[in-house]
Amino acid sequence: MSLLHVIGFGLKVGHLLLVLCCWIISVIYINWFNSMDTTKMGFLGDGGKMWLKWWEKILCSTCKIHQHYYHCIGSKKVRGTLWRKLLLTWVLGWCIVSLWIFCCMSLQATEKRKETLASMCDERARMLQDQFNVSMNHIQAMSILISTFHHAKNPSAIDQRTFAKYTERTAFERPLTSGVAYAVRALHSEREQFEKQQGWTIKRMDTLEQNPVHEDDYVPDALEPSPIHEEYAPVIFAQDTISHVISIDVLSGKEDRENVLRARESGKGVLTAPFRLLKTNRLGVILTFAVYKTDLPSNATPNERIEATDGYLGGVFEIESLVEKLLQQLASKQTVIVNVYDTTNHTHPIPMYGSNESGDVFYHVSHLNFGDPFRKHEMHCRFKQKPPWPWLAITTSIGILIIALLVGHIFHATVNRIAKVEEDCRKMTELKKLAEEADVAKSQFLATVSHEIRTPMNGVLGMMNMLMDTDLDVTQQEYVRTAQGSGKALVSIINEVLDQAKIKSGKLKLEAVLFDIRAIMDDVLSLFSEKSQGKGVELAVYVSDQVPEQLIGDPGRFRQIITNLMGNSIKFTDKGHIFVTIHLVEEVFHSIEVERESTSKDIEGTLSGLPVADGRRSWEGFRAFSNEGLLGSFSSSSNDLVNLIVSVEDTGEGIPLEAQSMIFIPFMQVGSSMSKKHGGTGIGLSISKCLVGLMNGEIGFVSEPKIGSTFTFTAMFTNACPHSNEFKTQQINNQPHPAFSDFHGMAALVIDPRAVRAEVSRYHIQRLGIRVEIVSDLKRGLSFISNKNVVINMILIEQEVWEKDSSISSNFVNNIRKIEVDNVVPPKLFILVNSSSSLRSSSVTSSVHNPTITKPLRASMLAASLQRAMGVGNKGNPRNGEHQGLSLHHLLSGRKILIVDDNSVNRTVAAGALKKYGAEVVCVSSGKDAISMLKQPHQFDACFMDVQMPEMDGFEATSRIREIERSVNNSKFHLPILAMTADVIQATHEECLKRGMDGYVSKPFEAEQLYREVSKFFQSS
Repeated sequence: MSLLHVIGFGLKVGHLLLVLCCWIISVIYINWFNSMDTTKMGFLGDGGKMWLKWWEKILCSTCKIHQHYYHCIGSKKVRGTLWRKLLLTWVLGWCIVSLWIFCCMSLQATEKRKETLASMCDERARMLQDQFNVSMNHIQAMSILISTFHHAKNPSAIDQRTFAKYTERTAFERPLTSGVAYAVRALHSEREQFEKQQGWTIKRMDTLEQNPVHEDDYVPDALEPSPIHEEYAPVIFAQDTISHVISIDVLSGKEDRENVLRARESGKGVLTAPFRLLKTNRLGVILTFAVYKTDLPSNATPNERIEATDGYLGGVFEIESLVEKLLQQLASKQTVIVNVYDTTNHTHPIPMYGSNESGDVFYHVSHLNFGDPFRKHEMHCRFKQKPPWPWLAITTSIGILIIALLVGHIFHATVNRIAKVEEDCRKMTELKKLAEEADVAKSQFLATVSHEIRTPMNGVLGMMNMLMDTDLDVTQQEYVRTAQGSGKALVSIINEVLDQAKIKSGKLKLEAVLFDIRAIMDDVLSLFSEKSQGKGVELAVYVSDQVPEQLIGDPGRFRQIITNLMGNSIKFTDKGHIFVTIHLVEEVFHSIEVERESTSKDIEGTLSGLPVADGRRSWEGFRAFSNEGLLGSFSSSSNDLVNLIVSVEDTGEGIPLEAQSMIFIPFMQVGSSMSKKHGGTGIGLSISKCLVGLMNGEIGFVSEPKIGSTFTFTAMFTNACPHSNEFKTQQINNQPHPAFSDFHGMAALVIDPRAVRAEVSRYHIQRLGIRVEIVSDLKRGLSFISNKNVVINMILIEQEVWEKDSSISSNFVNNIRKIEVDNVVPPKLFILVNSSSSLRSSSVTSSVHNPTITKPLRASMLAASLQRAMGVGNKGNPRNGEHQGLSLHHLLSGRKILIVDDNSVNRTVAAGALKKYGAEVVCVSSGKDAISMLKQPHQFDACFMDVQMPEMDGFEATSRIREIERSVNNSKFHLPILAMTADVIQATHEECLKRGMDGYVSKPFEAEQLYREVSKFFQSS
């Protein structure tokens, strides 16, 4: 049944491929068919219809096959017997295949064994043949030697002693011979003289051949004289090993006679049949060469050779010992049984070497060629051991059978699993569809909730702003500010929830705009300065000089991360300090000059003197500080990238150890008691972590209960190069820079015993162009000022130093006044305090009024305080937000603006906000009215359009307005339309720009955002 499911799955895939091919061919054919002109249509029309009908039949057939699969195979009604038959067929088939594999491998092993035996036998035959040929060539060379030095010399240069010594010394050149002998040809007429000359009688050999004697019983003198013949061939020279053959007539022996006669007729070496040698009675053969006279021509006839014969040189070969020596040289001697035969007579082969030892049934025959064409020799080889069991064939065939059975089992399990997966897939598809519908519903719900909550909040906050512009007493103003704070807190919570939803849906995108990170930090300080002053907590920011002035990135999201971290620190810190530092990653890695990092465990090296958690532990596991991260950050290809490391250090309550692993989980708080005391939603850190990830950074922390916490994160930005045309015209709208040029060339003296705090003061003062010197106490400060070569324009004294000893402070003031007596302008004295009410009254402060500068220090506030006290530049000190108000008044004064909103409260709030800055406002309640008002010609300079309205929403109204503008003759006219909605989902912003709107303003209006959007279209008046 499962196999049928798999077959059905294959049919499904095949059906899809066939349908695809048919569709492609049909589309191609139809396009070609339609492109034919009318003259060809008549000729091809019927053919085209026929092709279309054919393809339709194919598609219908495949659909029917597919349906048949689902009806028959795909259904669960198929009985299991079919699957069992298929499984049985599979098993039987593979059993037959395994048996066939066993037979093939066994046969292959047998053939390989035969090939090995043949190779070994041929090797032995070749070696025996080669060594025999060497010995034969040497014997032939000795025949020439005897012809030259015995028969050609008179008297002879060779005797028995010389011959024996020579043959003994050259025996190594004939490794297979056991002896060499020379028999001279002697006629019967010369016999008597020959015997007298040699001193012995010619003996006969045939009696020894008929009656062999043992080696110990052999006596040469007891042999009978050779009978009378026409000629004789007695041995006159012999090697010492066979010296017993001297005086024996080799022509008297049957084998030797035939051998000698053939040798002198042919002129070649001839072999005898195997026979028992004299004395040794061992099996051997004799190789015989005829020795001729030196003047015998090379093409002589047999008769001429017989007449020219002088004698016969023979070499004795003991076959058994020779073959044994040969086999001794081979390592595999013991594995192969060797037999050598003389097969001149095929019917009765003569064994020359070997035994009747049983061995393998297979044997191999190698032919031997010893140079005598008359005699035939063969070597028979077989293995001693019988062939082993074919274990490889057995294990392989059994293994294949087992694998086949396992495959069958796996196949069975797989098809069952496929059926289950198909069912699960169907269920998952249904669940996915439900989840997608739920996700769409959730997005719609969030957009609706955002709009419905922010719309009334827009009215509340707008009316509060308008109420603050009326005449209120102090108590009423306090009530209004409290209501505004509560409303903004509610809007902040809504924004956090919506941010979390956008992050989870993956719709949160980062901007890439030009911004000043130092101005961003000044804004954040302004946001928390009032809370830190109220708690008496020292708040400070330090940005390294290595950080570029301008960066490209998303300043709003960066500000959100800093705000979340600093907000938590402010919330949980009641004493001590909150210190934010920004450095380059490579600066922290390559240098230990960051005092806060190197002395984090020394309380004298902290901002407030209280102990802090070791900040290095918060970033030591970051990838940016690994070898790979550093190579990527510092490589030449990433010169335009700026990797920042930001630390937020506080001396607050710290995070309990059991809660530290959960702080980045959304909606998780450290404890119920702390959440009740401090409030919050518990998603700020979760959002911050996601934003840091979008900036290609990492975030970490270290916290010690009752000591404090340090949060550190990295973020990647782009360095805004001066030659970058893309961002050259962008304006930094976070906060305007003060007129810092008024302080260029001035010098300041900071008196502060804490090095970190003094460096923070130096950082902010140097931003105004003022040169800064630092001393640790008033005495050193007075000594520094008394130096005539140094001109100090201002002295900034830390409150801690000023209140430490009133007598020293009075003495310092008196000495400063003496400078004025000497006709030198005395430096201006400032006291740095954490809050305006913290400077306690003393004899010095009551008698001498010194200007105070309230921390946290920031460039705009510091510049305003110095300008007011020193009488340079603008003496005003605008309140927070006043600058944007003045700029907006310059931009909007006299502008005629149309407001379109279906909510009367929102229209009133928007109109009041714009009229506040001098604009002339007209309000309508629907998109249709807006179209009527904006028909050409009209006098409006801009339009603020609500997005969600009944009958006709802002998107449709904007599209129609753009159509009207395109239809008029003056196509260059373009009315700026700004979307005005409480929906802050990113998709809504993108839809606004897509529909032809020029900007986006969220409700309620913020002066900064309003200024940023309006400044794109209006020039300051």
